[in-house]
Amino acid sequence: MGTLQDRLNKIIPRLTSDELLNNQGLGNEIGFYIFDYPPENELEVRDYLQVVLKHLSKKKAGVRVKHINLFALIIDYLKEAKFLDKAITLQKDKGNQALEKALKGPLDSRKIAKIFTAKADPDNHDLILISGVGSAWPMLRSHNLLNNLHPVMGHTPLVMFFPGVYTGAGMKLFGSMKESNYYRAFQLVP
Repeated sequence: MGTLQDRLNKIIPRLTSDELLNNQGLGNEIGFYIFDYPPENELEVRDYLQVVLKHLSKKKAGVRVKHINLFALIIDYLKEAKFLDKAITLQKDKGNQALEKALKGPLDSRKIAKIFTAKADPDNHDLILISGVGSAWPMLRSHNLLNNLHPVMGHTPLVMFFPGVYTGAGMKLFGSMKESNYYRAFQLVP
């Protein structure tokens, strides 16, 4: 694996490639990709993602990209459901475990996948980018979300920016959490 800067520099050419945008060479696999990186480089990757978003349409005219920050999606959903203030109070009064238990139903990955899909609108975008994975944990497990997105994303490629390690067989958030089996995505860049 190259240095982080070398890998970051490969993102825009990879995202604008016809191969990725047209799901070519995947052997009938769904076009899900993961860009994993050391969690201590989160701020650097966040900054670079803004560069990517700014330059994608310049490098590939007409490409329609949707970026979704998972943490922001969850917060917006909890606000709309009028549950955010209650969740904050619950966490203050009863702690993280009580909050996690209370959010288990509202933040079920199947529900979040539906909300995500409505916001991503894959039929009207050429590429979906996901960030905010680390911030959304433990409220939402990224491998569960990806599993629930498989049947609803159609042919629109999806790229998750993942603060941890993706081996091709599993995801290890922050490089230290227990590995979650997930093998249906490709490395965006080695």
